[in-house]
Amino acid sequence: MEYPTTVEDAVALLAKHGDRAMFLAGGTDLLPNMKHGLFEPEVVIGLGAIEDMKGIRKDKDGSLHIGAMTSLTEVARSQLITEAAPALAQAASVVAGPQIRNMGTLGGNVMLDTRCQWYNQSHFWRKSLGYCLKKDGTVCHVIEGGKKCVAAASNDTAPALMTLAAELHFLSPSGEVALPIEELWKADGTWNKNVGPDALLVSVHLPALSGPHGGAYLKLRERNAIDFPQLGIAARLGFAEDGSIFEAAVAATALGPRPILLQSTTKLLAGTTPGESNFEEALLELCAKAHKQLSPLANIPGDETYRKRMVPIFLKRALVLAAQP
Repeated sequence: MEYPTTVEDAVALLAKHGDRAMFLAGGTDLLPNMKHGLFEPEVVIGLGAIEDMKGIRKDKDGSLHIGAMTSLTEVARSQLITEAAPALAQAASVVAGPQIRNMGTLGGNVMLDTRCQWYNQSHFWRKSLGYCLKKDGTVCHVIEGGKKCVAAASNDTAPALMTLAAELHFLSPSGEVALPIEELWKADGTWNKNVGPDALLVSVHLPALSGPHGGAYLKLRERNAIDFPQLGIAARLGFAEDGSIFEAAVAATALGPRPILLQSTTKLLAGTTPGESNFEEALLELCAKAHKQLSPLANIPGDETYRKRMVPIFLKRALVLAAQP
């Protein structure tokens, strides 16, 4: 176990040990996966001693800087985040249970490994089944004959950050990279990120939003604690002085290998006013489009048909909540 005190030292250690090493943030995902034999690092690089990766601050331009090692509990309770990014505070508040949120970090949730009911099992279970594309095997148990892993992105904070146009700051042996969050993920459940495992997420930046705005995050799961999402919907609305909507964003998680940002949201809702018929009409059209576009796979526990039926219901609820003062 290595405990660097700077981000530069952490990246240098990973470069030294190569693919034999992994970063450890809160450990709430890495350690269970190590016990199941899903991750098998010889060296674990703990990030808990790096103070520069912790905390929340508001910069002079109104943007928010959140250290990647900031706990989910702190994100959920932060007044700065609750006021500027309510959907993010809500998303952080429903990750797992209180103990997990105390240990888990925002960066760890953003970089969460994809999950699948055929993958997140003990080694004995997976060996008996015959392994899968994501670990040790050549077969996809979700899609017969599938050539690409479809394990699901299950990070609650991801859709909220996407609606906020967050920017992620990474450090790797190649240097620093600032990446818009919508460019982080790709549709490959084996490794669903456009950065390599040697890239350390240092901080998350939320740009200042103009004018009043509202946000919400809703999570479908079997129990109201502990469980990963079967569906997660985040919504954000920006309002003009007359109360009409001038911008809107909706994103979803737990449907496929990457979170999805609905591109038609602003076009459909812009110019409408919550509480008036034009808003209700646009909401119905948006929900119908989302129901067609967002199709859950049988990759996580929960009936995929039911999860698909919940897409327009949760989307409408999230937008109605985001529209409230």
